Amino acid sequence: MTTARPTDDAAPPALRALLDDFLTALRVEAGLARATLAAYRADLTTFLAWAGRRGAAAIEDIDAVLVVDYLAHRRAEGLAESTVARDLTSLRMWMRWLASEGVVPRDPTARLQSPVLAKLLPHTLNVEEVERLLVAPDGDSWRDQRDRALLEVLYACGARISEAVGLTTDRLDSELRVVRLLGKGSKERVVPIGARARGALRDWITGGRARLPGARQRREVFLSAAGKPLDRTNAWRRVKAAALRAGLPADVHPHSLRHSFASHLLAGGADLRAVQELLGHASIRTTEIYTHLDEDHIRGLHRLYHPRG
Repeated sequence: MTTARPTDDAAPPALRALLDDFLTALRVEAGLARATLAAYRADLTTFLAWAGRRGAAAIEDIDAVLVVDYLAHRRAEGLAESTVARDLTSLRMWMRWLASEGVVPRDPTARLQSPVLAKLLPHTLNVEEVERLLVAPDGDSWRDQRDRALLEVLYACGARISEAVGLTTDRLDSELRVVRLLGKGSKERVVPIGARARGALRDWITGGRARLPGARQRREVFLSAAGKPLDRTNAWRRVKAAALRAGLPADVHPHSLRHSFASHLLAGGADLRAVQELLGHASIRTTEIYTHLDEDHIRGLHRLYHPRG
């Protein structure tokens, strides 16, 4: 269910003035982006319009009970829990600022718990599905050679699509045993690759790639028919085309191979910290989502083999 956002005029004047002061502080002192400021304004204006209809005309009228009632109202509208969580975050930011400025004696949202959001597990492929995907480009054309190499790099290295298309020849060692991927924040990590990925890369670099126009002047490993660097959009399309060819679900995408890389390593007994390093995650918390996939695997084995599974 979608609810129209009220205009600023729908908010009580005194509260609207305090909201304007807060947004000015965020813009001038915190330097927040225009889109972020617009999101805060929309969230808080919606709340103030609702609060005004409930009789709240001054900041003293906003307490924890009113906030809880508002969050319940938002749920009753059928909004996602993530939207309710964002509403509370916006309110909490505003109330903390008002408390820090001495406008209110205390933050009424301080003791409110944020909604528990379901941790969405990433889409992964099993080993057999990955195998079908990797061999889908089974022809001898330069395009099939390139697509095989691209798919192998995405899976063998757990690379993001941007890291794969940004891979340059100087980031490959002479034996093609490791690649140096340039990740988020221009952080470089070294990832080993297996024999199959090495073979696919070698076939592409010495075969189809070498025959493309202007290839010798290009540093990028993956090129288009015109000899220009393959961009993310077209790389994405090549993965989707291979998935279709392999008879895999329509929701397979480049990140599916990265997720599969991580979950297969953990299922095989790899250390979580090692997987974190291979994926280039700054925080172990980001990698921990894959332990849930591993737990599913363990539970499946338990159900299959344990007499009381």
